[in-house]
Amino acid sequence: MLTALGVDHAEVSVGQGSELEVSVRKGEVELIKEAVSHGMSVRVIRDSRVATSATTDFGSEALERFLARTVEMATIAEQDSLAVPPDPGELATTRRPELDLFDPRSDRIDADRAIRIAMSAEKAAFRADKRISNSEGASFSRSSGHGVLATTGGFVGHNAGTYQSLVVQAIADDEQGKKRNGSYWTGSRFFAELEPAADVGREAARRAVAQLGARKMPTGVYPVVFDREVARTIVGLLASCVLGDAVYRDRSYLHKRVGTKIASELVTIVDDPLISRGPGSRAFDGEGRAVKRNVVVDRGVLKTFLLDTYSARKLGLSPTGSAAGGGGIPHSSTSNLLLKKGKGKPASLLHGIDRGLYVCKMMGFGFDPVTGNFSRGAEGFLIERGEISVPIGEITISRNLDELLKGIDKVAADLELRTATASPSFRVDEMTIAGT
Repeated sequence: MLTALGVDHAEVSVGQGSELEVSVRKGEVELIKEAVSHGMSVRVIRDSRVATSATTDFGSEALERFLARTVEMATIAEQDSLAVPPDPGELATTRRPELDLFDPRSDRIDADRAIRIAMSAEKAAFRADKRISNSEGASFSRSSGHGVLATTGGFVGHNAGTYQSLVVQAIADDEQGKKRNGSYWTGSRFFAELEPAADVGREAARRAVAQLGARKMPTGVYPVVFDREVARTIVGLLASCVLGDAVYRDRSYLHKRVGTKIASELVTIVDDPLISRGPGSRAFDGEGRAVKRNVVVDRGVLKTFLLDTYSARKLGLSPTGSAAGGGGIPHSSTSNLLLKKGKGKPASLLHGIDRGLYVCKMMGFGFDPVTGNFSRGAEGFLIERGEISVPIGEITISRNLDELLKGIDKVAADLELRTATASPSFRVDEMTIAGT
């Protein structure tokens, strides 16, 4: 139908999904949200002019009007000679990897069962320690989706995936009258891989109690150890600087750094969409292009940006199969972005530190991708003579991201793929800490 309307290229994405979310607090249900959705998005290119649109009305007459209107929008758009589709020879073939991303058990979890799971987790938090006086609640959610992407270049591909998670947030009362929060969560594409609800609750309680009596530490420059939960946040900051959209718009301090050292030799970061059951895995990208494992940083050296067709042409480089937004406006994205694990347990990162900081939580949004300047609020524990000491809070940690990555001097082996961006714990030689 679209080719009959005179377009040079078109991409159509059709999807449907379902989701359930429940929240409980202090033994009472606070939220039950269940929804199903479906929709279609279209991108058309005509005479180097692009238009995108979306609809949820699948009636035949409504679709005819929708498609005609989208093509009309393209005729009045500005021309862009770089807005061209992938070459048909670059599209994913019919032999695509089986990535095992869909759990049929997920959709069978109804609201009653989800509530029981959340209730069990919160009860475990209260029972774990008498100092747990309150709760910000426990939440269970699950989602599933199916989608089809088709292009006039000859590509047709189907994707399906599920994900579920459970989070508990416990509160302990400090002697100073302050509330100390502890949260913990588990998540996976497959329900059977979630940690037991009681274990999640107990860990949330342990984290809250561990922060009782938190104090500031003296302002100064100290070695810093990042727990894997916050270490992945650092990797995520780097991700925002290697995406093609940010690079060609000059919104990345790494704009002209390919082939140069941007991190410690201990740092190798890969973007791998082909991991079985991976949270960010995909058999093809948002333009129908074949995907591959991309080594973004190899032993400290920046090897590539992550590029869709448009950003690659803007930069005069080759696409990396990293497009998202199929049927809409394509843009570059990560898949499973991982800092490769090192050796040893997280406790080994403390060895040799006479006085430093172990960071287990960060707050705020203090990062400038243009300069690399980084500053965030933080909580954690004082490190004294190679061991965890008293809890620390109400401090700020800062250092330019370029210097921070080059200062990584030890990486642990505790990588866990619960999220699409992941990292093991690692140690940085020094950061500025603003405290007392």
